[in-house]
Amino acid sequence: MTLVIVLKRIGMAFVTVCLATVMTFILLRLTPGNAIDGWARDYATQFGITLEEAYRRIAAMINYNPNEPLHEQFIRYISGLLQGNLGVSMVYQQITVNSIIANAMPWTIFVATISLLISFVIGMLLGVRMAWKRNSILEPSVSLFTVITSAIPDFIFAILLLVVFAYGLDWFPVNGAYDPFVTPGFNIDFIVSVLYYAAMPILTFVITNIGGWALMMKGNAVSILGEDYIIAAKARGISDSVIMNRYVMKNAMLPMITMLAVTFGGMLGGATLIENIFQYPGIGYFLGEATRTRDYTVMQGIMLFLSVTMIVANLIADLVYSKLDPRIKVEG
Repeated sequence: MTLVIVLKRIGMAFVTVCLATVMTFILLRLTPGNAIDGWARDYATQFGITLEEAYRRIAAMINYNPNEPLHEQFIRYISGLLQGNLGVSMVYQQITVNSIIANAMPWTIFVATISLLISFVIGMLLGVRMAWKRNSILEPSVSLFTVITSAIPDFIFAILLLVVFAYGLDWFPVNGAYDPFVTPGFNIDFIVSVLYYAAMPILTFVITNIGGWALMMKGNAVSILGEDYIIAAKARGISDSVIMNRYVMKNAMLPMITMLAVTFGGMLGGATLIENIFQYPGIGYFLGEATRTRDYTVMQGIMLFLSVTMIVANLIADLVYSKLDPRIKVEG
């Protein structure tokens, strides 16, 4: 891949980030209602001042005034972004959006990464096996499982797991990221506690993603099984396990690299309902809370951060994919 092509793709990613910034800013401003109205009423009652004065003080405190002209709000927002400042929460006063993301994002990345790796590996193995043995009971079973998991929203599975394993059997905790009685750090007790508390969110993501990966892998593997080099390998007497693992699986998984990055970004953004159900302190939980309380600055910061994360992930996957598969011809 030439430097010009790399720079071109980076430039396209930068333009996409700019468009995402503008769209996020405008769409949130078009949402009816805001956190300042209720906050101003409580503030006026608490300090015995007029509603107008309370509104003015709060707007100055959080550096946001919904009555200000839109272009002035945008200029102030962009100037803050250029300084790495995503703003201050309207609800959690004096807590910056940067700190909320910094504290919450590791938990979401932890759950999303483990879930994605488990579902991807299992789905890949199932898909290859389905393509290799198309007359077995595995194919209709996985297809039925995929239809069911695709038709039912992921938060329904989260509720079912919570009701059965947390409230019913009392096997897992109902909320939190780790036991409050363990000492956070790189020690076995804390690591085990983190895995234990993340088990149900991870299981929810795995259940809802395995089927899609399996069917995608099956489709890629079926097309590869008809290639000349597969037929030649069979004619040379190479064992089925070697053909399936080294020839079919290796080549069938390459087109899934880009989808892997897209899915990862989607899991980060789609974790809102699941993390809220399990009260897991990830980025989705705080996005859900910000949406409920109309905390514009937190909503705006998190949505922009997730958008940039997905764009960067797609860019990296695009560049890496071209290196992994030498059959791809890079055009200007």
